[in-house]
Amino acid sequence: MMTIEELESACDASQMLDFSRHLLDAPELPLQRMFYPFGFPAELRTNSAEILSISEEVWGVYEPRFDTKPILVDVHVLECDSIECPPAPEYRIMQPLLVSVADSNNYCICDLSQHRTQMVISTAALRHKSYLRYFFLESTAGCHIANQHTTPIHAGCVALEGSGVLLCGDSGAGKSTLSYACARSGWTYITDDCSYLLNSGKERIVMGNSHQVRFRPSAGELFPEVSSLEITPRAAGKPSIEMPTRLMHRIVRAETAEIDFIVFLNRRTGGVPQLTRYRTDVARQFMRQVLFGSAESLAVHYEAIERLLTAEVFELRYNDLDWAVERLRALVSEGR
Repeated sequence: MMTIEELESACDASQMLDFSRHLLDAPELPLQRMFYPFGFPAELRTNSAEILSISEEVWGVYEPRFDTKPILVDVHVLECDSIECPPAPEYRIMQPLLVSVADSNNYCICDLSQHRTQMVISTAALRHKSYLRYFFLESTAGCHIANQHTTPIHAGCVALEGSGVLLCGDSGAGKSTLSYACARSGWTYITDDCSYLLNSGKERIVMGNSHQVRFRPSAGELFPEVSSLEITPRAAGKPSIEMPTRLMHRIVRAETAEIDFIVFLNRRTGGVPQLTRYRTDVARQFMRQVLFGSAESLAVHYEAIERLLTAEVFELRYNDLDWAVERLRALVSEGR
């Protein structure tokens, strides 16, 4: 703010003053690029070339697939003195807004009704790419895609001989390790933890991020190739190992699969390893509990889940990973 005295001096000197932008206005966004996360168009505007570079790493692997209204993403980068990684954001839903706040320099507002996100990021967050990718860039596009075009399912997904298998379970149930173990054994890998069921059409088509696997650090005990990879702190609120699947030449990837089987994973100790029929009512509530949106969008999600639940639902109790892979193979080949 200029003082009265400064304003007087400026006027006396016939100095041109420009107050068209307020001091609190976020930086202008001169840089622009179109990306296609999961095949959906997203127009990104920013004042940072580094944001464009990171976004290219996150979304540049996807090709255009859907002719939908573009998601609009504005990313304002602010200079700050800190080099510390910001805290994990807190989330609130105030329809039609989804708000995530890490601190006063790192926050995001998603307007689900307008397909638009406005985000403020500090240069400190730019120093921690895994944090920025997971909590802001990936989730920004994901919340719009999950709300408008797909139904998100907390599940990994693999396919064999054209039959997709959705691997459901709580955090720590083994979705990532079993998905990757299947992929190492010749299955097609779609995703390890988050699947998106297409709302349109009559088929049970699921999409996922086939370009990486996120492991817990203990996965190095199961897979020697994982043990040498760097442990990434703060990516998902807990230590993780992120492995690009392009580094593993023997892994076959696909962006979609049609689901024939839904399998809930149970790695509880004790008991006989077995595959048994599972309760559809529990499966339904497991899938519904993560959904959010307007009454209209929830109705679409619920209809999509009912279509998905026309697939056969099982529970897999196991302790041995190799046994689990072979039992799933038998399920696909024999249907039981």
